[in-house]
Amino acid sequence: MFKNIDPDKIGDLEGAKIAIRLLLNVIEDFQSQILRLKEEIQQLRDENNRLKGEQGRPDVLKNKDTNGPSSDISSEKERKKPSVWKKSSKNEEIHITRKKKLTVDKTLLPQDAEFKGYDNVIFQDIIIQLDNVCFQREKFYSPSLKKTFLAPLPSGYTGQFGPGIKSYVIIQYYICNVSEAKILESLRYCGVKISAGQIDKLIHDHKGEFQKERAEILREGLKSTSYQHYDDTGTRVNGKNRYCHILCNPFFTYYSTCPRKDRLTVIDVLMGGQKRTYLLDALAYTILEGFKIPATVVRTLESEFPQFQFMTDEDFLSRLALLLPNLGPQQKTRVLEAGAIAAYHAQTGFPIVKMLICDDAPQFKIVTSKRSLCWVHEGRHYKKLQPCLEIHRTALDGFIKKFWEYYDKLLSWQQNPEVLQRESLEIEFEKLFATKTGYDQLDDRIKKTQDKKVNLLQVLDQAETPLNNNPAELGARARVRKRDVSFGPRSEEGVAAWDIFMTLAETAKKLDVSFWGYIFDRISGTNKMVKLSDLIAGQRSDPGFLVNSS
Repeated sequence: MFKNIDPDKIGDLEGAKIAIRLLLNVIEDFQSQILRLKEEIQQLRDENNRLKGEQGRPDVLKNKDTNGPSSDISSEKERKKPSVWKKSSKNEEIHITRKKKLTVDKTLLPQDAEFKGYDNVIFQDIIIQLDNVCFQREKFYSPSLKKTFLAPLPSGYTGQFGPGIKSYVIIQYYICNVSEAKILESLRYCGVKISAGQIDKLIHDHKGEFQKERAEILREGLKSTSYQHYDDTGTRVNGKNRYCHILCNPFFTYYSTCPRKDRLTVIDVLMGGQKRTYLLDALAYTILEGFKIPATVVRTLESEFPQFQFMTDEDFLSRLALLLPNLGPQQKTRVLEAGAIAAYHAQTGFPIVKMLICDDAPQFKIVTSKRSLCWVHEGRHYKKLQPCLEIHRTALDGFIKKFWEYYDKLLSWQQNPEVLQRESLEIEFEKLFATKTGYDQLDDRIKKTQDKKVNLLQVLDQAETPLNNNPAELGARARVRKRDVSFGPRSEEGVAAWDIFMTLAETAKKLDVSFWGYIFDRISGTNKMVKLSDLIAGQRSDPGFLVNSS
């Protein structure tokens, strides 16, 4: 950049402007490098102190500086619309469990007092009390059969605890994010004789039917809309890093904790954890061409591998090891991805997702035929810019304002899609993201957004496509809140339980189902409540546009 600045060649005002603009961008670049180096130096100092057995710098939040650049990358302020608050009555929604008449002391009434009926006042309250029951089971013995006959226990009564305590433990742990220690403490305060080990067992030992319902939720959920939201967040399992994958739409939220978050794992999650298969067909070879796999490898795949036949994971891997032993790790991964994606789109036993709404992470690319990027996530890139010069701050603030104004226009178009307005929105996109501000970091960011036009404007081809990935991020936040209290599961049973009950809980919330009532219904064996998967199926108003399913 300095090579373009020669004071002796600046002979007019325009040349001076160009030189000043270049220098201002150099200042911004140096400032960004200084901030990165400061952070890296501090991290190295902290690590050095830890290696010496000392403490690193404490992680203390800084006071908010209203005058300096903000580190807040939220776009809530820009997107939030003013709303008129209106108080609503809850009395019509309250279920009355008992009524009690209150009388007036007649000695206080004058002789001409007339009865005018009742004035209803509603109070909400709960009663927590022990319900320890001793079942006296009839017992008979048959000498001829040498067999004892016992009266059966009521449904839901197994082990040492009834359905009330079992449901309470699950609700407290998975909905209220209460730790096992505090659940134990609260039950003991109520007079329940229970141990920490029994609490742990109640939390993790309900997988049979609940696991089946989780699988049914995924299958029906994938059929219910033409798109799916996808995100992931970190999860620790017995001290080791894993990733919680969140797949959702307006009717369900599905959690799946996996060791990785690569493209193959995304396919596994979309298939509900079924055994992975591979297929070499036209789609697979198209993907391999896009990956720029060497022609010699492609020829071997075409001549030595079964074509248009589903292959198991074991079969495909063994063939690769035998026929392509010199295949590098990255090329091998690309071949596996191509075969797995082709198999996913060719299979007919599970719903196929046509569009993912996600961020721009590489693992989401080419898995589905369409991909819609999140505008909120894209907006965060601009909020991460922290210019030190006022002229660049002004340019950034001005562009962010236009960014969200365009976003609002897309939202308005969704409500009333018109062909002519669609064309004008495309033109406006090109104009907005061809902006040159003179602030190089901002201009580079604008160009990157322009390159994502097809994925950011999927809504113009399919109006029901959401413009953001907030549902998946909110689903991820639920896992983060759980993680903040309980850190993470410590066994594979714990992983399964976390995924099962978080799926059921978040789906019940979206379907406006009482999770307490649902869990108690299932644990007590009543089974009167409709399956969540059946409720999702009932939400599908136009199955014609939905994904392929068996």
